[in-house]
Amino acid sequence: MSAQDLFDLSQLHAAYAAAVDNSDWDAWVALFAEDCVYKIIPRENFERGLPLATLAFDSQAMLKDRVYAIRETLFHDPYYQRHVVGLPRLLGEAGGVLRCEANYAVFRTKLSGLSSVFNVGRYVDRIVRTPEGLKFAERLCIYDSEMIPNSLIYPV
Repeated sequence: MSAQDLFDLSQLHAAYAAAVDNSDWDAWVALFAEDCVYKIIPRENFERGLPLATLAFDSQAMLKDRVYAIRETLFHDPYYQRHVVGLPRLLGEAGGVLRCEANYAVFRTKLSGLSSVFNVGRYVDRIVRTPEGLKFAERLCIYDSEMIPNSLIYPV
């Protein structure tokens, strides 16, 4: 892997955080391959190989459906998110697919309150090269705590 590849990988992670933090849902969807997987999974389930995920989507079309729900149908107390993402660590490359992981922390700020830690964990990704650049073929958001707030509206 070249220095350019590492830079591109870091930019993909930064673009993901910026899209979610800025509620730019079209940009968020565009970061994924058409046939993609996006899951938010408790660490215990991931480590034990259990299939249950808090949220699970298996195509870009399902991500678009989630965006529609966020924009049009979900009612919740508004809040901002801010992602802090560590540098991605390349785990391997085979068949044009990059495997990497990166630690993350998501802070949430409700309009009438203080910022708080919302979710902490790691991303485990499979990333593919496309004519438009690197895209997520699979993003697993593996959160550390077994406890999450009663609603998970936005992607992690």
